[in-house]
Amino acid sequence: MMTNLFSTFDPCTGNFSLNWISTTIMFLIVPHKYWLISNKSMFIINNVIIMLHKEMKLIMPYKGSTLMMMSMFLMIMYNNVMGLLPYIFTSSSHLTFSLALALPMWLSFMIYGWINKTNMMFTHLVPSGTPGVLMPFMVLIETISNLIRPGSLAVRLTANMIAGHLLMSLLGSNSIQSFTLMVLTMFICMLLMMFELAVALIQSYVFMTLTTLYSSEV
Repeated sequence: MMTNLFSTFDPCTGNFSLNWISTTIMFLIVPHKYWLISNKSMFIINNVIIMLHKEMKLIMPYKGSTLMMMSMFLMIMYNNVMGLLPYIFTSSSHLTFSLALALPMWLSFMIYGWINKTNMMFTHLVPSGTPGVLMPFMVLIETISNLIRPGSLAVRLTANMIAGHLLMSLLGSNSIQSFTLMVLTMFICMLLMMFELAVALIQSYVFMTLTTLYSSEV
């Protein structure tokens, strides 16, 4: 029995918790090239990777960085989709998972930028065309907005994954006596599952795209 609504997102359910293993289950379902002709899932993934590579080449100034971004996209997407299966913990709905991705990426961009491109990093603090009176305020605003980027990336992913799961938990935990209400609730849950699948794909794409845009500023 659920002690409270947020206990479904508790990664520690006992002395020997297996919830975080769901993060590594994705490596078992990644299609491998066992056959000469690729299967359907591998065909879809290859098309997605080619499409993302063409899109990221337009905004990523460094060659070879798209491999890292696409790997992060596939990892987040697999974890988001795995969370839709019953009795599997959604690791991407926990800040430990999302911050572990966002914070090192942002920190590496900042360290690289301030060491190798110091003048350009100072230029980003004051947008072009800013009046002289507003320059100190713009530096403060740009600095704060830059510092909260990893937090906003992590919270955006976590909050979007939690919202739909909470709604489905609320609908599923209520005991319904009427057959009509039960059918209506099942129909709503099916629509929510389709919506959650779209959110799982979109949030992984948004996380990858924003990280790429942040890196392109360095």
